[in-house]
Amino acid sequence: MDDYPMLGIFWTMLIFFLWIMWFLIVFHVIVDIFRNEDLSGLAKAAWLLFVLVVPLLGVAIYLIVQGKGISRRTGRRGYQGASDLGPYPVATSSTSGDVRELERLAELHRSGALSQAEFEHAKHRFLAY
Repeated sequence: MDDYPMLGIFWTMLIFFLWIMWFLIVFHVIVDIFRNEDLSGLAKAAWLLFVLVVPLLGVAIYLIVQGKGISRRTGRRGYQGASDLGPYPVATSSTSGDVRELERLAELHRSGALSQAEFEHAKHRFLAY
């Protein structure tokens, strides 16, 4: 252990974690390029080529140019993911949101969109949260 001091271990770990973080950022940028509905297919191909050929410059410029759009698309994607969970309501932290979700569930049951068994199951899942 004398030939590899503690500071060397620290720097090795730091470089390793920065390397992993870099790959996560590049992956997130590439996913966002394909998720961006404002770009044409040619523009997506150009951005992807730019990010892959000159990664540091490509990622930096993409984050500067598309920064606000990335957060908007990521937030919208998270919201859509929560609504794609199915016909059952998702519990929220606010009491008024809970009441609205229960009312929506009861309305679906009254309209015939949910059977009695589905209604009971959804109500039980909702109230269990």
